[in-house]
Amino acid sequence: MIALSLAEIAEVVGGQTYDIPDPSVLVTGEVVRDSREAGPGSLFVAFVGERVDGHDFAAQVVEAGAAAVLASRPVGVPAIVVEDVQAALGALARHVVARLGATLVALTGSAGKTSTKDLVAQVLGSKAPTVFTPGSLNNEIGLPLTALTATGETRFLVLEMGARGIGHIRYLTGLTPPRIGLVLNVGSAHIGEFGGREQIAEAKGELVESLPPAEEGGVAILNADDPYVRAMASRTKAKVIFFGESGEADVSAENVRLTDSGQPSFRLHTPSGASDVTMRLYGEHHVSNALAAAAVAHELGMSADEIARALSEAGSLSRWRMEVTERPDGVTVVNDAYNANPESMKAALRALVAMGKGRRTWAVLGKMAELGDEALAEHDAVGRLAVRLNVSKLVAVGGREAAWLQLGAYNEGSWGEESVHVSDAQAAVDLLRSELRPGDVVLVKASRSVGLESVAQALLETGAEGEVAAR
Repeated sequence: MIALSLAEIAEVVGGQTYDIPDPSVLVTGEVVRDSREAGPGSLFVAFVGERVDGHDFAAQVVEAGAAAVLASRPVGVPAIVVEDVQAALGALARHVVARLGATLVALTGSAGKTSTKDLVAQVLGSKAPTVFTPGSLNNEIGLPLTALTATGETRFLVLEMGARGIGHIRYLTGLTPPRIGLVLNVGSAHIGEFGGREQIAEAKGELVESLPPAEEGGVAILNADDPYVRAMASRTKAKVIFFGESGEADVSAENVRLTDSGQPSFRLHTPSGASDVTMRLYGEHHVSNALAAAAVAHELGMSADEIARALSEAGSLSRWRMEVTERPDGVTVVNDAYNANPESMKAALRALVAMGKGRRTWAVLGKMAELGDEALAEHDAVGRLAVRLNVSKLVAVGGREAAWLQLGAYNEGSWGEESVHVSDAQAAVDLLRSELRPGDVVLVKASRSVGLESVAQALLETGAEGEVAAR
């Protein structure tokens, strides 16, 4: 964070100082909410959780060198006390962002947010110092904490914004007002919470509504292939740039293909030129993510060749998202278990098939959460797609939703042992350990709450007779 005195922070957040001998002391370190991350010059934010009260660690963080604690009550060590710690954190982020000279890029969407954010960050990072959301810390706490890691040297600030209801993104853009807003798609993720795609589109579109007008540099980057997103052009006064396969797209791809290992290759077209890209990531769905990143980079002055080079060099920065590892015996494990929705599940299945040409393929799939009334139909559709794509083995893991996956496969024509329903992750591991053969490719995917990453980890431990080689 840019250096601020405790007195200035107290003024910004509307707090009172307690047990602070010298209010001119500077916060020169990070703003943290985990006491283990506190260090010299840091500011510790004391949240009260269901199980842990951050105030209990106040003395510990000050002993570790923290300048003060942002708290909701006096704690006997230097503290800035406020009524609402979360609101104070947001106010501090808003103040710091306003003082930065960085260009703020925000993105949202139902699927692919984190992967696209990682691509945008790596492409822009090849040009200038860039700060970006780690993992999926995209809510009212993670977003301001990320913004506060920016310094005076930061040129680009790339922030992922999540939403679980109307008004959530509007709140986040109020904390960190973006100049460039990117909307990827409107899909089925969290549809049970929102109540329908129209409501999801309403929530995601709050991002483009927050942008400054075109004459002040505002840019809305929209997916031309998604009708809900394309329609958001009417909700903004910013300049509109489209990406995708549609004829309307300003940034597009041609000659898209997958390499033998399942990595996308294509020719990138931008308004300023064209260049060839071969990605290190897996799955054709990353082409759309790459085009979104390219549109951002083009608007920020990068040439087609610079963008293509950066996209070709970009890797996966977040765990359990198409994380491909090959065991010493030749079994390939694809750990995509961080989360799942119908769109990402179908994309992962297609990537599995592309990677597994000439090899046996296994799809170990679990529940897709928060689909509401569409849950049965969507799980059935994924099971059917696995059969249509000729996935060798489908292992549906878990309760009712997994049973729907397996039933969809059965009704589509899966016979014998081509698909099976097992009760839990351990049952899946036991089955795979007994039946995997060298050269097989295994995809593991479900919503985060299912915890299927344990299956992928167990398979890698099983095959780790020597050093496991991660690609």
